[in-house]
Amino acid sequence: MAYAIVRAGGRQEKVSVGDLVTLDRVAGDQGSTIELPVLLLVDGDKVTADAQSLASVKVTAEKIEDLRGPKIVIQKYKNKTGYKKRQGFRAELSTVKITAIDA
Repeated sequence: MAYAIVRAGGRQEKVSVGDLVTLDRVAGDQGSTIELPVLLLVDGDKVTADAQSLASVKVTAEKIEDLRGPKIVIQKYKNKTGYKKRQGFRAELSTVKITAIDA
């Protein structure tokens, strides 16, 4: 079974062909293809981590949809002073399907 470790957003993800992966928002329309940079490639017993060898490896993915993550509520409170602050955040995400790992 072949898989790759790719850089996606500020994180690294382990992907195989056919996987659905949720990443930070990716530019483009639904159905468009994107290419992810490879950091490590495992193909059976062979492990490739050399940057020169990985320069020719391509991981392509198809953008499925845009979505938003769960709401995170940030609250700050200081006792006896009347200070309260409330803030919210929702991450902008995209779901992509890995279509090919070309070594």
